[in-house]
Amino acid sequence: MEGTETGAVFAASERLYREVALLAHGAPGWLREAAEAGTDLLLLGFALLFLAGWWRARGEGAGVMAAALLAPAVTTVAYAVSRSLKGVFEQERPCSVVADVAAAIASCPPPGDWSFPSNHAAVAGAAAVAVVLVRGVWALVAAPLALLEAFSRVFVGVHYPHDVLAGLVVGALVAAVAVPLARGPVGAAVVHLRERSALRPLLAVPPADPLALPVKEA
Repeated sequence: MEGTETGAVFAASERLYREVALLAHGAPGWLREAAEAGTDLLLLGFALLFLAGWWRARGEGAGVMAAALLAPAVTTVAYAVSRSLKGVFEQERPCSVVADVAAAIASCPPPGDWSFPSNHAAVAGAAAVAVVLVRGVWALVAAPLALLEAFSRVFVGVHYPHDVLAGLVVGALVAAVAVPLARGPVGAAVVHLRERSALRPLLAVPPADPLALPVKEA
């Protein structure tokens, strides 16, 4: 029964892949070019969110700063977990095995560069959750960005839909578990470094210089 269900999921995913491939093939040239470039460049959006989160966290409590510092770290861990899972499942890329489909927009990775799960989606999922744990309202940006990144991997032809869905889940789970576990110890280190370290300007907003304040005349 389990094998039958897995086969049904894979068949449905392949059908959806074909539909997206047809959509991509009929898209305007500029959109295809933008998708090919954007499938990697979208991840830079998370790097900017990481920087913004760190900058704002300088004026927040140690726990917020800890979450901001952990965001890129747990995203890297999610990438490593995803790569490890690829070696377990060894699923070929759809662009190399699905017949009667227009050529992928992006270059198809070579054999041995496995498809399941999607590393890009895992990174996006982890980064999105990590960003939300720093500042919840940023979910309005992080969640659509992660979904767009995942869809782009299917649109350019290098992943099945189930690849990117699994990648998002893997990344999100890694971040959702790792950040709360590590926030306490990292937060304690932040408190120590804010008080006694030359790194204080990187971890806290420098206090105002009282000598620079205007002096009121009597």
